[in-house]
Amino acid sequence: MIDQRALELKANKIRQLVVEMLIDAGSGHTAGPLDLADIFATLFFAVIKYDPNNPDWEERDRLVLSNGHTVPVLYASMALAGYFPLAELRELRKFGSRLQGHPERVRLPGLETTSGPLGSGLSQAAGMALGLKRDNKKNFVYVVNGDGELQEGNIWEAVMFAGKYRLGNLISIIDRNYIQIDGMTEDVMPLEPLADKYQAFGWQVFEINGHNPAEIYDAIAQAKAVQDKPSVIIARTIPGKGVDFIEFDYHWHGYDPDASHARRDYQLALKKLRSLDGRIKGEHQ
Repeated sequence: MIDQRALELKANKIRQLVVEMLIDAGSGHTAGPLDLADIFATLFFAVIKYDPNNPDWEERDRLVLSNGHTVPVLYASMALAGYFPLAELRELRKFGSRLQGHPERVRLPGLETTSGPLGSGLSQAAGMALGLKRDNKKNFVYVVNGDGELQEGNIWEAVMFAGKYRLGNLISIIDRNYIQIDGMTEDVMPLEPLADKYQAFGWQVFEINGHNPAEIYDAIAQAKAVQDKPSVIIARTIPGKGVDFIEFDYHWHGYDPDASHARRDYQLALKKLRSLDGRIKGEHQ
């Protein structure tokens, strides 16, 4: 069993840290990190095996962030998990910082990959999964994919590869928020029927509410129980989750579209998120 309230509060804390980081940095991506908070809270505090004091621990699970521009949500989660002090989050995107706008593995212990080109993470994760499988290791490989990057061809090469080698230790979680930097995914390059595509390549498919820790946890548990197929969890999310004036607006894929009022807007977003803590506690009393 998971503690639903604790994970929801942890996710809301992650969102607050993301906004604080964006205020300090003066740049970065907004909607994706906010909508991924429930997924990362569940992964870090209910699912994956790791040791922040020994980031290269051989028995750790691997977590690959393919849509690397959403990395503030990963940094916030790592800081809360004890990989580095919370105060270091203020260094996002600063010159010489370990916390750059895309994750850089050589800079920060605990990162599994360096990301940049969209679509590459699934190939990296599939390679890790195959290596672990051939070494008879029990570790799982989790990869977080954005839905916009599924328009990249190398994603589908990796989907075929993972299906062929029956990588039951590979679990992809898709942030299905329907937005990308220049519009809605179904206008730019339609992805549906998405579940059918993965099933055709031999994947086990789950479709869930990406803001419900219980659904996230249960889908992962079911995915781990099947050892002869890779799994994909299509997590339906609300871009900008938690901040009403950001939600569903693709213009917030990146930084505040009204840069002249950015500090004001992010301060208001932070105020709204802080007010949610009491509501979450009240809902679970």
